[in-house]
Amino acid sequence: MTSVDKGPRRAGEREGSRWAIDVRPLRTPAYCRLWLGNSVSMFGFQFTAVAVPVEMYALTADSFWVGMLGVAGFVPLLVFGLWGGALADAIDRRRLLLSSSVLAWAATFALLAQALLRVGSPVLLLVLVAVQSAAFAISSPTRQAIIPRLVPVHLVPAANTLNFTTYQASMVLGPLTAGLIFAAYGSAVALPIAYGVDALLFAVSLWAVLRLPSLPPQATDAGPAAAARSATPGLRSVVDGIRYLATTPVLMLSFAIDVIAMVLAMPRALFPEIADERFGGGAAIGLLYSAISVGSVLGGLTSGWIGRVRRQGIALVVAVVGWGLAVAVAGLARQLWLVVVLLALAGVADLVSAVFRQSILQVYAPDRMRGRLQGVHTTVVAGGPRLGDLRAGSMAAAFGVGTAWVAGGLASAVLAVVLAVAFPALLRYRATR
Repeated sequence: MTSVDKGPRRAGEREGSRWAIDVRPLRTPAYCRLWLGNSVSMFGFQFTAVAVPVEMYALTADSFWVGMLGVAGFVPLLVFGLWGGALADAIDRRRLLLSSSVLAWAATFALLAQALLRVGSPVLLLVLVAVQSAAFAISSPTRQAIIPRLVPVHLVPAANTLNFTTYQASMVLGPLTAGLIFAAYGSAVALPIAYGVDALLFAVSLWAVLRLPSLPPQATDAGPAAAARSATPGLRSVVDGIRYLATTPVLMLSFAIDVIAMVLAMPRALFPEIADERFGGGAAIGLLYSAISVGSVLGGLTSGWIGRVRRQGIALVVAVVGWGLAVAVAGLARQLWLVVVLLALAGVADLVSAVFRQSILQVYAPDRMRGRLQGVHTTVVAGGPRLGDLRAGSMAAAFGVGTAWVAGGLASAVLAVVLAVAFPALLRYRATR
């Protein structure tokens, strides 16, 4: 049996705690192993995420080369995210996830080898980052498309909450731990340690994928022509996925609201200037960068209510509006502690919106389209914050950092409401039980 029955919950099945994070998906062994492997490997990846820019700057003494790492990671994500999603709809998802994971693991070992051998090539670093990004672009939509095949439909929000919470926790703990290693040993010794930790912990993820059941494409009643197109992971298959998204208002609106939230209200590009001008630098920059993730973790740990929400479309809109307003008010605050608290509240809203957006996509989309739509989702989620950085930096240069911060948050909240009211399909969406 390759999937869990998605019918109504069995009589007597407990609803879980009212506030504490819902851990019932962990009772499904396959999902539990996948969650554990992903959590451990994501923590390990944060070591590489710190080590690569440190090594690049040590080699070049030039922030331009460090910035090029973002380009090297983003371009493959755009290309392979869409193609990887098409592949996930055409072949066994377990096999695809295993292949892309092995590719990512090989790139990590290559980073470790070049650090041990002191190769010292900035171009090689860019190439290896691009390979890692391409592997992630294939594995991420595949991994997300698998979840509704592993847990019952009413536990999909809880499963996504577990995933997002542990991801945000790794975003806090991973860089802090990596920073301690670099402070204790210096770059020459810390670089191979960081890459080695990543490679070692990634083995847990590979073990989890190996233990998954076979997950071939499910039979479809859409007709022979649609089945043939789905079986061919080429441009036509990608276009079919985008066309399906464009003609499905609920999903299209959920994507559009996320783009609005990230492009208009993401404030992280403004953190260095705000930390320096308002709070005198020092530890302020670290607090600002970690505040949103800390809030997301706290929101996840108190998320027992999420799985009981049926009006998920309304909840998604409310969360995006809350994100924008919290960011805007944080931009007005002059006390560091208040800014951190408000950004943490924004992080709670971000977790809630991410869980509902992902759950709506996984449940609403048919399995034959799920991989392609997850590929688009991966591209949007990765691209939105980067475009948000560009928007924030450009506005700050033209109008000042305070205006860029506050106006972006307010515009995000207002546009989310306008879009939801003008196209009410998302507001009418109810979760399947």
